[in-house]
Amino acid sequence: MSQLEPQAFGMVDPDPVETQEWTEALSAVASASGSERAQFLLRQLEGVARDNGVFLHGQPYSAYRNTIPVAQQGAYPGDLAMEERLTAIMRWNALAMVVRANRAYGELGGHIASYASAAEIFEMGFNHFFRAKTPEFGGDLVYFQPHSAPGVYARAFLEGRLSEEQMNNYRQETGGNGLCSYPHPWLMPDFWQFPTGSMGLGPISAIYQARYMRYLEGRGLADTAGRHVWGVFGDGEMDEPESIAGLTLAARENLDNLTFIVNCNLQRLDGPVRGNGQIIQELESLFIGAGWNVIKVLWGSEWDGLFARDKDLVLLRRFAETVDGQYQDLGSKDGDYNRAKFFDTDPATRDLVAHMTDAEIHALKRGGHDFRKLYAAFAAAKAHKGRPTVILAKTKKGYGMGNAGESRMTAHQSKKLDMEALVAFRDRFDLPLSEADLEALKFYRPADDSPEMTYLRTRREGLGGALPARHQGGAAIPAVPALASYGKFATQAEGREMSTTMAAVRMMGGLLKDKAFGPRIVPIVADEARTFGMDNLFRQVGIYAPKGQLYEPEDAGSMMFYKEAKDGQLLEEGITEAGAISSWAAAATSYSVHDTPVLPFYIYYSMFGFQRIGDLIWAAADQRARGFLLGATAGRTTLSGEGLQHQDGTSHVIAATIPNCRAYDPAFASELAVIMDHGMRRMIDEQADEFYYVTVMNENYAQPNLPEGRESDIIKGLYHFGTRGDDKAETRVRLLGSGTIMQQVIAAADLLAARFGIASDIYSATSFTELAREAREIERENRLCAHDEPRISHAARLLSGRMPVVAATDYVRALPQMIAPYLDARMVALGTDGFGRSDTRTALRAFFEVDPQSIALAAIDALVRDGHLPRDIQREAIAAFGLDAQKPSPWTV
Repeated sequence: MSQLEPQAFGMVDPDPVETQEWTEALSAVASASGSERAQFLLRQLEGVARDNGVFLHGQPYSAYRNTIPVAQQGAYPGDLAMEERLTAIMRWNALAMVVRANRAYGELGGHIASYASAAEIFEMGFNHFFRAKTPEFGGDLVYFQPHSAPGVYARAFLEGRLSEEQMNNYRQETGGNGLCSYPHPWLMPDFWQFPTGSMGLGPISAIYQARYMRYLEGRGLADTAGRHVWGVFGDGEMDEPESIAGLTLAARENLDNLTFIVNCNLQRLDGPVRGNGQIIQELESLFIGAGWNVIKVLWGSEWDGLFARDKDLVLLRRFAETVDGQYQDLGSKDGDYNRAKFFDTDPATRDLVAHMTDAEIHALKRGGHDFRKLYAAFAAAKAHKGRPTVILAKTKKGYGMGNAGESRMTAHQSKKLDMEALVAFRDRFDLPLSEADLEALKFYRPADDSPEMTYLRTRREGLGGALPARHQGGAAIPAVPALASYGKFATQAEGREMSTTMAAVRMMGGLLKDKAFGPRIVPIVADEARTFGMDNLFRQVGIYAPKGQLYEPEDAGSMMFYKEAKDGQLLEEGITEAGAISSWAAAATSYSVHDTPVLPFYIYYSMFGFQRIGDLIWAAADQRARGFLLGATAGRTTLSGEGLQHQDGTSHVIAATIPNCRAYDPAFASELAVIMDHGMRRMIDEQADEFYYVTVMNENYAQPNLPEGRESDIIKGLYHFGTRGDDKAETRVRLLGSGTIMQQVIAAADLLAARFGIASDIYSATSFTELAREAREIERENRLCAHDEPRISHAARLLSGRMPVVAATDYVRALPQMIAPYLDARMVALGTDGFGRSDTRTALRAFFEVDPQSIALAAIDALVRDGHLPRDIQREAIAAFGLDAQKPSPWTV
């Protein structure tokens, strides 16, 4: 490429003879001593250039050609003709499935063109590389490009894993026995292993999964040697920030157990990925810069003769001049058009193809559709050591769809094909289908004893069995320790002051000390361990580092020095919430993916959880994750001084939308202890596919003992904490608090009793989401079953009657309002709607009107409205509390 770069950058070569001497010398070295020797010399020259102040401004990419030369391809280990026939059958069945569904129900959607472009890539993996789990081997892990799911279903249909009825029910799941749109383990729990439907999440998840496998091995928890992570992704998908967020981690930790295959069909949903550029060259530059091994598969075997004859490298010059928008135009046209628009524009390239017919030019394939080229790339990737590998495979979107979608701007939206297009598809791939079969969109499965089916089974049997496949996991985990062994300080706090964050970390430390259970704890933090008081874990369990600690830390003389170790237990991820949650998801699904159950605790600023990385949390939920998410410094007023983007007022509302997320906002360490104990027993002893989101605060206050017999109510979400004022008073108010605002609720109750003689029943609401979930379920049951004696929800039972209820939290009002429809009483919700502010806790609570005075006034107003108190009491309270009606509401300023 060096002799082409001057032209590519508009430069004139002042000494072509010298340039030729250099290029010929390098070519001679590569020919005589191999590419490794040539690469070594280039690296030496780069060093000399840097030392002499010579800077290379060009992008670090190679010529627009295949990385692996023909001489290094090696022999093909399979039956090419057979694999091409099988791939054609799968292409047809995938197409028929999508078109059938949309012919019957025009609204279902589905994708044909993506799998059409990636079929050879998938079949290369299925026939030669993707190894399944066996009793002796843990199996490879494959992250499938989501829009290509129809092709995976088509293969499973041939294998007999899916029935024709299921194929007919593509994207029709509500009646049962259907197939989900994209890979969803929750919906197909024995089939899909990883959810990749939200583009960009697959790449980062694959990287942290490969890293987690090394973590398991480093800690001696599982044997993951020899297992490989494969990820098939789209070139358009690489625009997602999550797609590239973990690239340097993969290179830094030498994850040679990881291979990306980027399907470079050059087209995203609306048009070219890079119309005016070259996405493949851009991606090569990106991955090389991140430290990856890059293999390009751009041109099929039909091009080999042309490259061999092209002594002056004129093809490479033309390729460098051609942008992706032009490649797509050329890809959508026939051979005569390609001859005129690509080859004939340069006399040298015109002469190269002068001996070829238009049909032969049309048959020049892109490398991603050539099994020989793909096999060489896959094999080289698997053999490469020391770095992860990316294969950039150039394909055509809608390959084989002809005028209906091949390299067309509208290819991604193609859901229906007319008869002419179906006939053209059949003829192109030589499928044994009559026109009646085409009209009926008949699925094709060869006879069970046919050569095709025999080959299909033999190849997969040699690789361990069918994929994808999700396993439920059967390995046991040591018993959860008794709560008293690690949490007695919390359940019997005796009024000692501490924050719930401190309590959570201390309980985690106690669990880690348990000799049997402790090794199964996976603590995860995104560079905030010291903030959360976890720095004692540095020395106690060490920070995982695959190379150990190659330096003496600055704080080596301290009690809690920064200790990295190959068998370190703490995953300290740095400032990447997306990376940390990806590590958590890998650990939280380890029971299934690796048959090695662990219990991950990821602790983070709550604001940077559901709001920032909610899509990754949804993906973990889809994958049936089990573990704890600890949202620390939680709420909008507990984190004083930080301001708008650090103060969380919404995470519990978002958490409530995830069906298998159990969300709690405990006020006291004793509640937290009960919730953690319950969650561990649910996830580990009962193997429930759910995870726990628990918010914890950094505010110190006196912690009461666990009230006797309240454990069940704490888990249900609400319990009676105590009373203030006259126990026998008929007029009273019910005050509900959660998290840090519980202290304000208690103070409000004291204020009501002391100043106005109003009695209060105080309730601690550990989970409004669990209360609402149970009430919603019971409401539906009562409606559908018409019980003579309707069931009553926990919230309705504890808050029966019509005396007013005032609920205050550190979150938006929508959170406590979730239970309002299930109560007979008037309910007033107070919260922290609006933007956050930087100030003290006291000032913030007054600003958001969740301080004791505001809570007390809300209680008085509710009693007045229900006729229990005269209006004068309310006026007296407003004056006494110094509240200003003219002050703007907090959500408007």
